[in-house]
Amino acid sequence: MAAVSLRLGDLVWGKLGRYPPWPGKIVNPPKDLKKPRGKKCFFVKFFGTEDHAWIKVEQLKPYHAHKEEMIKINKGKRFQQAVDAVEEFLRKTKGKDQDLTIPESSTVKRVMTGTVAGFKWPPSVSEPVKDSDPHFHHFLLSQTEKPAVCYQAITKKLKVCEEETGSTSIQAADSTAVNGSITPTDKKIGFLGLGLMGSGIVSNLLKMGHTVTVWNRTAEKEGARLGRTPAEVVSTCDITFACVSDPKAAKDLVLGPSGVLQGIRPGKCYVDMSTVDAETVTELAQVIVSRGGRFLEAPVSGNQQLSNDGMLVILAAGDRGLYEDCSSCFQAMGKTSFFLGEVGNAAKMMLIVNMVQGSFMATIAEGLTLAQVTGQSQQTLLDILNQGQLASIFLDQKCQNILQGNFKPDFYLKYIQKDLRLAIALGDSVNHPTPMAAAANEVYKRAKALDQSDNDMSAVYRAYIH
Repeated sequence: MAAVSLRLGDLVWGKLGRYPPWPGKIVNPPKDLKKPRGKKCFFVKFFGTEDHAWIKVEQLKPYHAHKEEMIKINKGKRFQQAVDAVEEFLRKTKGKDQDLTIPESSTVKRVMTGTVAGFKWPPSVSEPVKDSDPHFHHFLLSQTEKPAVCYQAITKKLKVCEEETGSTSIQAADSTAVNGSITPTDKKIGFLGLGLMGSGIVSNLLKMGHTVTVWNRTAEKEGARLGRTPAEVVSTCDITFACVSDPKAAKDLVLGPSGVLQGIRPGKCYVDMSTVDAETVTELAQVIVSRGGRFLEAPVSGNQQLSNDGMLVILAAGDRGLYEDCSSCFQAMGKTSFFLGEVGNAAKMMLIVNMVQGSFMATIAEGLTLAQVTGQSQQTLLDILNQGQLASIFLDQKCQNILQGNFKPDFYLKYIQKDLRLAIALGDSVNHPTPMAAAANEVYKRAKALDQSDNDMSAVYRAYIH
């Protein structure tokens, strides 16, 4: 294919990894979104969705020149809607420059011109785009019901503001709440726990314009010096969120010295985002409500990356009014939220979700090791799985971790084992067998015995090779 120059405003077909090409337009990126290092790329806004991403120039093709080709090899309602959106855009701009480029002005700067060399897309392009396949949208790290802002952790962009109370409130140095539909609540927000998940959640609350007072229970972790005690945070804030590691930590945070309970008074709100058992969360709800407080459980499904990207799934139960009051916060930290009724339901659902995830991870590790010992290529196994019904970002990322020997934690192994243990206990409480989860739990326990607790859950693989 002859070299083609691309510039701001051009219509293109953009491709990410193994996902199908999609029609889009080269646009200016948000001011706070830096261009990735390495190869030349353009920021593309995709039609028919609110998705957007940096795309390497070699993964872009001009829209008009390849329209018929793309329509022939891609099917599906969502794809057709995207093409229709392009055609509607063309009708509205009829009579303008036929290349549909945006002229340069004092406010619109032309982006660096790149050259698209000839290339071939992988054979998977021939597969139709299935309407129910969510992976394309998730891969682009955007949210259909949220503004077109690519969420990034802004941990290093915080400024500390000492208030008269002695607590520390931190605000985003470059809040982008004016972008899109999220109007931050005027309530004062507190957050307790800045671990793998908490840090990303707080960053996105700040980015969407919330003012957040924080406290962290582990002194050496970022943010510990910013708070005084959980009680003080609760007493100075309207709604306080907490995200800690396990039932004991959740109870200690509320019932311990200078704990949450000491700061609760009528009207104060407490939202526990920790993954714990229903008994623990019910006990915490009772003591909070007994002091006149309002309680909501809201554990999250996701990992560190999804937390950083504001793409968590929030499972809530308890005070419905408080759930509504947390709307702008949940929009900032997640892509969707579910209200599941009375306290305890979210804890149960979260354990079931993580039981499935943990068991699946153990099965992935078992399959990769079986492939190895029988002389089969692990990479080929991954390629086959990625072309079948099990294809998912989770599968691909965790297999890549194993193949590369990279077990940097995105979801701690010790925590998925804790969740499996609690899920098994949940099954026992209602006389329901959980043999698959029990078997997976034993594998994770072996991995913990091999000092893998603080590695990613994918390190369960090492339980099979030692």
